[in-house]
Amino acid sequence: METTTRWPAAPGRTPIRRWPGDLTVLGVEVGLVALAAAVGAVLNARGVGLHADTAPLYATWRPHAGWGTPAALLVAVAVVGAGTRWARVARWGPLLGTAWLASAAWTLSLALVDGWSAGFAERLTVQAEYLHEVPEVRNVPATLAGFAGRILDFRPDSWSTHTAGHPPGALLVFVGLDRIGLGGGTAAALACVLVGTSVTVSVPVAVRALGAESAARAVLPFLVLLPGAVWVGASADGLFAGVVAAGLALLAVRGRLAPAAGGLALGVALYLSYGFALIGLLALVVLALRPADRVAALLSGIAGAAAVVVAVTAAGFWWWDGYQRVVERYYQGWAADRPYGYWVWANLAALVLSAGPALGPALCRAVRAGVVAFRTAPRGPVARFVGSAVAAGPTVLLPVAAAVVVLAADLSGLSKAEVERIWLPFAVWLLVATAHLPPATRRWWLAGQAATALAVNHLLFTVS
Repeated sequence: METTTRWPAAPGRTPIRRWPGDLTVLGVEVGLVALAAAVGAVLNARGVGLHADTAPLYATWRPHAGWGTPAALLVAVAVVGAGTRWARVARWGPLLGTAWLASAAWTLSLALVDGWSAGFAERLTVQAEYLHEVPEVRNVPATLAGFAGRILDFRPDSWSTHTAGHPPGALLVFVGLDRIGLGGGTAAALACVLVGTSVTVSVPVAVRALGAESAARAVLPFLVLLPGAVWVGASADGLFAGVVAAGLALLAVRGRLAPAAGGLALGVALYLSYGFALIGLLALVVLALRPADRVAALLSGIAGAAAVVVAVTAAGFWWWDGYQRVVERYYQGWAADRPYGYWVWANLAALVLSAGPALGPALCRAVRAGVVAFRTAPRGPVARFVGSAVAAGPTVLLPVAAAVVVLAADLSGLSKAEVERIWLPFAVWLLVATAHLPPATRRWWLAGQAATALAVNHLLFTVS
């Protein structure tokens, strides 16, 4: 049975449905990607230090196919053909389980286009990755206490690139897997895929808990065929996306312990990536949209996050100290060469390829819905703000908040290139806006999402 909702049950059926600009926005997206690729090719030919052979993506040009090709095509055809109807009519529990399995199948199939070793089992075993450091972590408290001292480069004991660029929680995830007997590249890659594809469950659960079940069902197929699955399988950023989404979903659902668990998960996320400090905006939006117990949920969430921060700080790692050293390390490497003037807009082209072509039209429709809600809200600054927020609901406020987070990360200059995987935890919330796409066109947009992933994966060899 569909939950009672305070929001428009079918955003695609509002007057915004008649807006003719979807193809125009799609054209802008295509133009942006084409321009970023053309300018990137020229800059690479001139020897500018983009450090991305196929800018705006961090990849190499290598047309190829593999064992995963027929499987990926089969999943795409099944989801495009039946996904929207299944999402609309299926019972909620089986729907989520099926979606997770389909998302995992999609992600694994795309990974296996590159082959078992290169695309999956050895993806996380190279020198720059976390697994390179796992064998030497014998004492976790000592590692935490001395972690910041090894962030800077050009020292005998400097951490490898990915370990140095993140708080210690990212490394400790893989240390923990190793300690329970799941060491090595295959287990690590599988963990990234399974946790990463859980966004297909967490995001719809959050949207439904915030009172918009029809929208949650509409968004679900777009999460299954996420083009960013090319990088979820397998990179740690996929796993990070799963942790963040689970934390936000727990903040949204009812229950005495759920918000505390959500805060705990988001507290852990702070030690997976420094950029997740920006997730605080999404967390506030989720809490503001909760149907009830907002203050209690806020306090519980803060308590959960604070528990993680206190524990890690007591163990010897101060987050702010790590962040400052990471910024210094960032400019010891490729970031010093990569031109801000190119990446500040080319990053958005990479995001389009990761989130898919449905992103632009969907986000524009969500913004227009927000404008309509603002115009029809009660008069008075406070009443208008609150009224428009209530009228807009999660399908507007969540993707808009995610867009603000992305723009902040982009303008900071600390996300020059590789954002197709780094911004995965934000991209899945941007796609909540797909609930505003007209129902009659959703199958076509899903086909575009699938075609984007298949093209990227078969024409390029992506690097995690």
